[in-house]
This record gives sequence, structure tokens and C-alpha cells, in this order.
Amino acid sequence: MAVAVLTIDGPSGAGKGTVSRLAAKRLGWHYLDSGSIYRSLALAVSKQGIDLADEAAIVRAAEAMRLEFECGEELTVRLNGQDVTAEIPLESTGNRASTVAAIPEVRRVLLQKQRDFKQSPGLVADGRDMGTVVFPEAPFKVFLTASASERAMRRYKQLKEKGIDANLARITNEIEERDRRDRERATAPLAMASDALFLDSSDMTIDSVVEEILNLVRKG
Repeated sequence: MAVAVLTIDGPSGAGKGTVSRLAAKRLGWHYLDSGSIYRSLALAVSKQGIDLADEAAIVRAAEAMRLEFECGEELTVRLNGQDVTAEIPLESTGNRASTVAAIPEVRRVLLQKQRDFKQSPGLVADGRDMGTVVFPEAPFKVFLTASASERAMRRYKQLKEKGIDANLARITNEIEERDRRDRERATAPLAMASDALFLDSSDMTIDSVVEEILNLVRKG
């Protein structure tokens, strides 16, 4: 029996992570946070003391990397059995990730790593090119977005709640610039699959977005 896959793509700040984890829990399916894949490899490279110029060693680290995602109240990321959740969002991790992601052989290996998450009874895959590149054959596809102003406001509130000083105008500009880069990049640009359900979450609650997605799967 074929393993069902639900892909949820969209720009940064649209709520993909929260919605995808909730959908995975409700369905009882596995979960893939594709955004953590390259960052996890960057951490593996750092922990193993691999020189960023040693492409062959980085490829070997990618092949050997074991990655697990646990959907509790928050996402837990385990790299080779170790909880690295707190290290994934660090700027230093992101900088290394952009370096390793530029290696073509690494991209090939990690593409297969992502596809290996497709296991029974099903998979919810969250990212930017899940429905167009990684799982183009997926029977259920969603493109989740929200206006730049709404995404900026959500980010602004998150930072304020954590006691971090934030500037709404600057956050809005950063989001608009990231959207432009994601759409225009040469490799796996952000794009909606032709057979995806389009959802604008600007004026929707998280629960209502999840229900829309679950209804898509229920209809089969």
C-alpha cells in the first residue's frame, strides 16, 4: 500500500511549522521539518571538527547523519541521538548551513534523506519545495501563506513576548526581502505546486487552518 504524504509549503512566518506539527499529531503520521535538515548537517560538521573546505568529509557526514523529529508541545530535533533543538536556530548554525548547502553532492544526499522520511502510515513534510521538488507525487499538497504585514506582526509579537527589542518596520522589510530571495533563487525556488490547495492564514486561526488541511486529507 502506498504511503500517503502531505506537503505544506510556503514562505517564512506563515505558520507552517506549528500547523504541520499539529496536523501530524492529529493524523498520527511522521513529521519532516525540512528547514532543519541543512542546519543539522551544519551542526554535525561543527561537532565533528570538519573543515568547511573539505567537501568530501561534509558529504560523508551527510550520508551518516541520523535525524529524528519529535512533535511534543514544541518540536524536538535529535541529531545522531543528541537533542540539538536549542542549537538549530543559532545564527552560527545558519551561516554554516548556507555553506554546506552550496555543495551539489550534499544537496543530492540530503534530498534522499528527506525522501527517506516517507514511512507508514504517512508523512507530513514542511518546507518550501516539498510539493514541487522533494515529493512531487504527494497526493495532498498545501501552500500556506499570509500577508507580509501579518507575518511581520506575528514575528514582532513573538520577540516582544520574549523580551527582545524589535522594530516592526524592519521586520516587515526583512520578510519582504527574504520572500524575494526565495522566489528568485536558482535552486528550488519557492513556488506553489499546480495541484496544491492555497491557504491564506492572514485572517484564520491556527485551528481553522489545521481543520482545512485535515479535511483535504479526509476527502482523499
